[in-house]
Amino acid sequence: QVQLVESGGDLVQPGGSLRLSCAASGLIFRIYHMSWYRQAPGKERELVATIAPMGLTTNYADSVKDRFTISRDNAKNTAYLQMNSLKNEDTAVYYCKAVRAIKPIDHYWGQGTQVTVSS
Repeated sequence: QVQLVESGGDLVQPGGSLRLSCAASGLIFRIYHMSWYRQAPGKERELVATIAPMGLTTNYADSVKDRFTISRDNAKNTAYLQMNSLKNEDTAVYYCKAVRAIKPIDHYWGQGTQVTVSS
């Protein structure tokens, strides 16, 4: 059974930092693209960042470029999202998603972790 478990969400002041983790089990982690999405109240879920299976390629939403860094440790089956210079508008539930890079394509979601940026 595949599981993605996010952790690290918290209440933080503007300008602060957080590191989210996504621990995967039940899948061959190194053949999956890993992504972080977020969903704020009343808004659609949006893509924040993506990292390729071996970590050689990353992509970011314009709103988080130069502030957030996605990474992964394939030995630990874990993906990370380092978030710096947090803003109020970063408040959302953050989800990780795994998408298989080779056929047959499948994907999995975690349950989410709450990030609240507020003074």
